[in-house]
Amino acid sequence: MATGSLRTYRKKRDFRHTPEPGGRRGGAKKASGKRKPIFVIQKHAARQMHYDFRLQVGRALKSWAVPKGPSLNPNDKRMAAQVEDHPLGYARFEGVIPKGEYGAGTVMVWDTGTYRNVTKKDDKEVPITKALKRGHVAVWLDGKKLKGGYALSRIAKGKKPRWLLVKMTDEKADARRKPTKSETKSALTGRTMQKIKKEEE
Repeated sequence: MATGSLRTYRKKRDFRHTPEPGGRRGGAKKASGKRKPIFVIQKHAARQMHYDFRLQVGRALKSWAVPKGPSLNPNDKRMAAQVEDHPLGYARFEGVIPKGEYGAGTVMVWDTGTYRNVTKKDDKEVPITKALKRGHVAVWLDGKKLKGGYALSRIAKGKKPRWLLVKMTDEKADARRKPTKSETKSALTGRTMQKIKKEEE
């Protein structure tokens, strides 16, 4: 995934005013075969509160905005709007995007960890780039809050592709646990949204 995929990300932001990482060329390392790719879920208090689900693919983070956040219940189908790729450095971004800037609001690293691609067809693994193009991706998350399988399925193409994020049925599924309600602190710093806003504004 070339850094050219970050053009839209850069065009939408004025880095003289926002603390978000610029994702400049050469500033990110591609995951090696020995290093597992990362994922991050960021809680974002923009115009509407939502969760940003991001998967490392090459040198960028493929990203989806999930209004209701991830669920542990396989029966829940979470709408996920695909947004522009983000730089790898964004995985550790936590702070406040100023008013008047794109995506203004408080951002928390709600969960973070590594993942592995478990997308298969005819019992063979499908490379994640090909799986994304086909519109179905299955991953196993190993995060601080979320673990287990999750599937992303595209339901509408266009300028703003729509996907569904669903918890796969496995030993990590738990319909009783509501992670977005019970887990309210940053997986990175232990801060609440209110504390991040107070300290970073």
